[in-house]
Formats: sequence, C-alpha cells, structure tokens
Amino acid sequence: MAAEASAAPTSGELTIDLGTDTGPFHGGASGTLYGLYGDGVPSRNVVEGMYVRTVSTKAQDGTQHPGADALEMLRPFVEAGGKDVYVYLTDIYRGFPYEWPGATGPERLADFTARVRRHVEQVLALGAYRSHVVYVPFNEPEGNMFGTGEWSYDGTSWRTDPRAYFTAWRDIHRLIKGLDPDARIAGPNTCELYDEIKGFLEFAEAEGVLPDIITWHELSSPDEIRTNVAKYRALERELGIGPLPVNINEYAHNYHLSVPGQMIQWIAAIEESKVDADMAYWNIGGNLNDSAVEANKGNGQWWLFNAYGQFTGHTVRVAAPHPNVQYTLQGVAALDRGKRQARVLFGGAGGSADVVFERVDPEVFGTTVHVRLLEIPWTGQVGASGPPLRLADLELPVVGGKVTLRTTDLEEMSAYQVILAPGGEGAVALPPSAGRRRTYQAEDATYLGVGRSLNGPEGSPSDVDKFATSTGYHVGGLRTGSDGVLAFPVEVPQDGMYDVSVFANSYNLADAVREQGPTNVFLRVDGRQPRELRLPLGYKWAVWGHTDTHVELTAGAHTITLAAKDPDLGVTRGDAVVDKLDLALRDDRVTGSALYDAEFAALGGGARADYTIRGASGPGVAVLPRGGSATFWVHAADDGEATVTVDRIGAGEGELTINGENVGIVERSSMSLFLASGINKVTITATSDDLVLDRLRTDPSRRLLPASTYPAEEGVTTGGARVTGAHTFATGGKAVDGIGGGPANALALTVTAERAGRHALTIRYSNGEQAPATHYNPDPVCCHADIAVNAAAPQRVLFPTTFHFNNFHDLTVTVTLDEGTNTLTFTADELPDHDGRSRNQYGQRSAYAPVIDQVTVTPLA
Repeated sequence: MAAEASAAPTSGELTIDLGTDTGPFHGGASGTLYGLYGDGVPSRNVVEGMYVRTVSTKAQDGTQHPGADALEMLRPFVEAGGKDVYVYLTDIYRGFPYEWPGATGPERLADFTARVRRHVEQVLALGAYRSHVVYVPFNEPEGNMFGTGEWSYDGTSWRTDPRAYFTAWRDIHRLIKGLDPDARIAGPNTCELYDEIKGFLEFAEAEGVLPDIITWHELSSPDEIRTNVAKYRALERELGIGPLPVNINEYAHNYHLSVPGQMIQWIAAIEESKVDADMAYWNIGGNLNDSAVEANKGNGQWWLFNAYGQFTGHTVRVAAPHPNVQYTLQGVAALDRGKRQARVLFGGAGGSADVVFERVDPEVFGTTVHVRLLEIPWTGQVGASGPPLRLADLELPVVGGKVTLRTTDLEEMSAYQVILAPGGEGAVALPPSAGRRRTYQAEDATYLGVGRSLNGPEGSPSDVDKFATSTGYHVGGLRTGSDGVLAFPVEVPQDGMYDVSVFANSYNLADAVREQGPTNVFLRVDGRQPRELRLPLGYKWAVWGHTDTHVELTAGAHTITLAAKDPDLGVTRGDAVVDKLDLALRDDRVTGSALYDAEFAALGGGARADYTIRGASGPGVAVLPRGGSATFWVHAADDGEATVTVDRIGAGEGELTINGENVGIVERSSMSLFLASGINKVTITATSDDLVLDRLRTDPSRRLLPASTYPAEEGVTTGGARVTGAHTFATGGKAVDGIGGGPANALALTVTAERAGRHALTIRYSNGEQAPATHYNPDPVCCHADIAVNAAAPQRVLFPTTFHFNNFHDLTVTVTLDEGTNTLTFTADELPDHDGRSRNQYGQRSAYAPVIDQVTVTPLA
C-alpha cells in the first residue's frame, strides 16, 4: 500500500464533499441479532468499544437458542452504552418455523398470548431499564406463524389472506399497550419489504395499532437498503403516517460478515439511510455476529465498527465510482467542525483509488491538512486482530479547496480509514505501523505426499451463504495419518525477524478433530527452526482464524513448510484446512510502542482538540478542562503487565482508569499496569484545569508487577470435582474437571498477594459444551463459575466456548485480595429461569464450570 498526493486519475475516485451536510451522524449500522450471550460474553469493553446501538434477541427463557435472554443482558447492555433491546417474543419457542403448541390456530395463539403477557409483566418489574425494551410480536410471519407450513396458524400465508395475522397483531399490540402504555412495539418484521406491507400499515393505522418502529430484514445487498428505505418513506408519505424510526434488524450474509471490505459497503448504505440495523445471526451467539473473538478480543470487523462508532459531527456526501453498486468501492464520511476533523471509511475493491476531499473549509482546516491513512484488515471470523495499521502520515496542501490522496495496492477484503485534521504546525510524520507484508496462498504452495484436497469455491457474490475465504479456495491434507507437507516458497528483501500468520481452520465437530481438539502441525524454515503449531478451531468448516509465530530469515528465497510429521516433534492428530500464509517483517521502528494520539481519542466533558501546539506527536493534542476526559481503545496481545506512558504537555494533572478500575494518577514516568488480552478501555480524566494530552503509549512489560501462577491440580477439590489428565493441552497435562452441579463439587485454590487491593485473575480454561440445535445455528453453551474470594459473596463469571474441552483460552476477571494468603473457591450450578423455579429442558443452561487449568494472579498496578 502506498499513499501520496496526486492530481492524476486512477482506477477509481471516491469524492468526499465536505460542503454537503447529510445530517447528524447516526451510528445505526452497529446493531446485532443474538450478538450478546450474557454479561461478560462478550465483555463490556467489546460491546462499548464497538458502539453497539441496538440488539435483537430472544424473549427471556426462550428455548430457540442458548443464552441471549433479554432480561439478563438488558442491564449490562445499557450500561455499556446500548440504546434499545428488541425482544423477539416468538423466540420463546423452539424451532424455526416456531413450534408453538396447540392443535388449532386459536389454541396456539392463546398459548402465545399467555407467554407475551408473562414477559411484559416481567419487564414491568425492571424499573427504568424497561424504557430500553422494544417488543417484536412476530418474526417473519410469512414463513412462520402465518405462513403455509406445518406450524402455521391455519396453513394460509398472510400475504394471500391477511385476516388472521392482522387480528393477531391487533390483539397482541393492544395486550402489550394495555399492560404498559409506554411500551414500544416494532413490526411487521418481515423477511423483506413486501408490497403487502402497505395493507398492513393501512389496517394498523385504522385500528390504532401502528408499530412504534418499523422493522424488516434485508438479506440481500446494500443497494437494496437505500432503495427500500426510500420506498418505505414514500409509502409513509402516501399513507400520511410517520415518519417512524426504522430498524433493518437482520442484514448481511456469511460472505460479508467478518470482512471489513464487505461490511463497509453495508455500513455506508445504512448510515446514508439514517436507520438502525442489526447484523444477521447465521452462526453462534455472543460473538457480535463474527466480530468478537473469545470474550474480550476483536477481529478486523470489530475494529471497523470501532472506527465507525467514533465518527462525530455530521455525515457528508460521498460520491463513489459506482454509486449504490455492491462489490465496488464505497464509503461513508463525517465532518466534526468543532473537533476540526473529517473521518472517512472506505473499501470494497482492490487496486488503486483517489480519495478526493472537496470544499475543504480553510476556517476549519487551514491551508495545509494532516492526513492519516489506516488499514483494517480481514483477520477471519475467529481470528483476533490488533488495532488498524497505520499506512501513512502526510501533510498535504489544500489547493483550490481540494485535497487528493492517492492510494494503491488496496486489498479487497480490507477497509480503510482516512482522518483529516489541520496541519502545518510541524508535526513529524509517523512511520508505518507494520513492516513489509506479503500473502502466500495455500493453493499455490507445493504439496508433497498424499491426501491433498483443493476445496472451494467458498463464498462469493453469487454464493453469499458460504464464508469468505482468501481467493475462495483452501487446501486440506494435514490430518491424522497423513504424510503431507505444504511447502510455501517465499522471498524476503532483507535479513530480519518475520511474523508468520497461518490462516487455517479445523471444524470442532469433525470426526478426526473430536478426539484431540486443535489440530497440531509442524512448521520449519528450510528444514530448520522446527516448532509445533496448533491451528484454530471453528464452529463450521472454512471458518478462519490464524495461528502466529515468528521466524528468522535472511534476505532471499526460503521455503516455509507445514507438515503432518516431524522427525523431532511428532505427528499430526486432527484434520485441518489452510487458506493462506501471511509474512510480515518485524521492523524495529514499528514493533516498539503502540501509539494512540489524544486528538483522535473519544473526547468528553468539554475536552477539545487543539492543533496549535508545536512538538506534538501527531497534528494536535487534546486539552481537558477539569472533569474532561479522553478515552482510548487500547489493544493488548496478552493478559498481563504492560508499560503505559501518558505523554502530556505542561503541568496538568489527571486520573487513569483502565477497564473501569481507577489505577492512580497520571505520572510523568511510565507506569506498569495490567492490561487484558484484547480490548482495553483506557480513560484519562483531568483533575486540574487544562490537562494537555499528547498521546498514550503502550510498551512491553518491564516485569515490575509480581505475577504468580497456581495450577488448578494443586488446589483442593471436593465432591465430584477432580484432577484429570484427559486434557492433553492443559499445562502439564492436568486440569480440574467436574466443578459444578451444586456447591458441593468445588475447587479451592490458595493464592498470595503481596499487598491488599485489586488484582487480575487470569483463568486458563476450556469449555466444549454444546446444546442440540434445531437448525443451521450451532449452539455452543457458555458455562459459568461462581468465584468467591475468602468469605465474600461470589462473583458470577461467564466463560464462552473454546469449541473443545481440550482447547484452552484465557479469561481475566478482577477481584479484591487481602494481603497474604487468600482462598479462591470455584463452584457452579444450573441457573433457573427468570421466575426462579422452572428450568430449561434442552441443555441450554450449563450446570458446570469450565475445565480449569491454572490461575495467574497479578496486581492491577
């Protein structure tokens, strides 16, 4: 990728007209269907940092899928900045179509009505939180309750004869409003914007039962978003209703989700239409529709929504080379005149493009602008990502009210961000944050041995139900009993250390994978530097993650091999497919500090950006009045100590908060602080007037925080909890299983703290529990542990799936420890439904804690 000023035409031109205001920034594209499992899965950091605005989910205690119970995730979602929870009342039932009980339509409707009444009564007991609830009485009625199938009301589609559906809508609407006059109701929630919706609106208007919010699904393409929202608005004008808020509460396909270059096209259409929208639920719950990895990590799609959610001000007109055409270059932009910044997100096509800013106001930007260009790469559905890559930092002149940025070598699967700010104050251009990178496709590698399979094509514009895959093809053959070797010829320009990312997948329920879990393979460079890699598990085939290592290379040609046998290390067990291998130079200039400029942070409490101070790291600084704040979304590769430095100018003072924990005053020197693996919310709040922040920096650990690790097998087990050697990838081959099914089956660990205070518990665990599914969604179950410290009340912690009981992840929680010895007790039991009495009958609420390998204790500061 290269970026430079240019006046010459390229293969595409994206024009941002900063003089045409298209309305206040809305942020509606960051919605999710079944994206939240419960409090902690995903973490509040991940939810808040993705700026999730709306969530659609099942009615409390519904049996459609595990987790995602509306009333259990309502409070944590709102506290993480969420706006509305759309409750799919029909998802109280199992199956799709919904298996509502009864021999006749009236019997079925009577059962449903009773359940709706009970749910509304439960919501009424929630106090202020109930204002965030939106009821969705029927979901896709034409294919479910009022369609032609076995489980329909009377075997007649409402699109042919709407009387039964219209009557049911009227009666359920009146029931909800009768119980709660302030309730908001959404519908009709059809799978597309049918012409028959006009009749629905006419009936609802006549009967006084119009939805408060209009909902339908767009499982089509982004161009249909713009077309159908305009079509609906025209219908409102024709009927003399509204305008009503709109939520497109299911959008995008497998081929699009997780891919920044695809999702930016949807985001652009949704933001331009100024509606809310929730990503569709095709796979597993609790990962924000293939945005979140484990509990607290983001992939490339998460970072795209993080960038989108930090838009402020008003959106402006964007002219694409092919307006409103899917699979072409598209973008969205906003201008914040007060902050003196313009932000653009674009992507969807490879090659080159000119990004042209027109009507650049000199009163906002001056005569020279600072341009920062970042890339948000695709990292797979289950592949964690670091922050966007800084590709260029430039100062460009404004000529005739115009600035042109040429970009080359665009990756089709990546999205890109440009931040425009005032320049000309001597800011030193920062180097790129990534070294030289190159991709090598598995299908182009040489395969030695037997058993090779070339798989594909996977997802494409003509087959959007399948998953995105680099070039559409991948290679199998590295499996149990194989002698296969996948040999990648690579060439590097200089001596150095190189990062290697192997994009791969093992389906967790495949026969050869069930036995061991992660598939192990063996990497060598030119026959040397042997190491064993464990390739990522996924919930289906062609669900991509990446396993990372680093190798020492000299300038010139080399061969990197992935093999199913190694003479020194052993043999492969499992079955894996490989998509590609990425190779990147570890440049000493860019692998040190991670830099977060304060003028680009989320500013609150009267904080402002200032571009007049020379010597700042970027184009400007953030000036915080007393009580003002700057929030940074900071990435950490691992759980543990990091060196955090707050660069400030002048004598201002402030407090530092990390993930909601106050860790002390802002100091001149670097601080050793605990960061959680993945996403960290770091906030600096001024405690004096005019705290001038330049930037935040994070560096590797200096080993100043005393961290101690306690193997679970050294604890005391009671009841059915036991030490087992069945989990070969546990540390030392031993772990504790059988915690739960009641408090008698417990693990107690004695840990030591040098001083009293807040500590991080990093728990290495596995969870392969999965409930029987009724259709295409795999249904992994989050288990929980009740963790008590000494005699204090236990803290309930959710643990997301690791896809196999022999696949271990880390999860960090914070606790208060006494100085000296402390006892941590882990217990669990099956949780009842909201009424405290009934139980889920489909194995969707685990009675057990995860398998626990070890616990590492680290002070926060």
